[in-house]
Amino acid sequence: MKLTPEQLITLHGFNNLTKSLSFNMYDVCYTKTKEEREAYIEYIDEQYNSDRLTGILQSVTDIIGAHVLNIAKQDYIPQGASVTFLISEGPVEEAPTESFEQSPGPLPKSVVMHLNKSHITVHTYPEYHPDEGISTFRADVDVSTCGEISPLKALNYLIHSFDTDIMTIDYRVRGFTRDIHGHKLFIDHDISSIQNYIPDQIKSMYDMIDVNVYQENIFHTKCKLKQFDLNNYLFGYTKDKLGPGEEQEITEQLKMEMDEIFYGKNMSVGSIGQGSKE
Repeated sequence: MKLTPEQLITLHGFNNLTKSLSFNMYDVCYTKTKEEREAYIEYIDEQYNSDRLTGILQSVTDIIGAHVLNIAKQDYIPQGASVTFLISEGPVEEAPTESFEQSPGPLPKSVVMHLNKSHITVHTYPEYHPDEGISTFRADVDVSTCGEISPLKALNYLIHSFDTDIMTIDYRVRGFTRDIHGHKLFIDHDISSIQNYIPDQIKSMYDMIDVNVYQENIFHTKCKLKQFDLNNYLFGYTKDKLGPGEEQEITEQLKMEMDEIFYGKNMSVGSIGQGSKE
């Protein structure tokens, strides 16, 4: 793509801005017995083991056009996994047109971008409530790049890579670079919200809250799935197998769990209907 003179900014040396995307997702499940909880944890560990996570991060690397320098991965006992990619600048022969636009970003395909001395990490955290039958899976993905292209280009793919009830997404641009006159640039692209990089179809599925600090180039978006189907939260059976009163009780427990995660605080039973999925 050939930029117009108005779009071009000639830098003094390399673009030194650091752009960091933190993608935090939660999957909530009702597990009635100890055996169900253990089976759910085992299922999650298998679904999101270090090999599967390595594949996800490899696709992220392809999307942002990086070279992998080193991979460290580990499966933990009793549960959880971590993967870290050390990545370096990818060759930029011809940047695609969409790389200069605010867009949802691609699903897995080859997109060549520009970055240097960066990293991508993922950590998983399966856990369960000791008494009330709630199990929660959390995954944290961090994509940090240096250069002119934002890691937000990988966000659309990450959303599609996990079964997500709640997402907490952070994006921050740090440092500065200079133009040829020595003038500092603290950000090199327009952004009003992380939602600019989430497809409309995905946004329609979630309730969203933004907390942005524009003067510090800090952007924060929280998302909670709108639709609630109890069958999607029962592990190994459907709601027609529940006894009298169980459906309402389990629904309240699940919505309480999701509300507390979304709002980041413990909530009383009386407040469960406020902002819950309907």
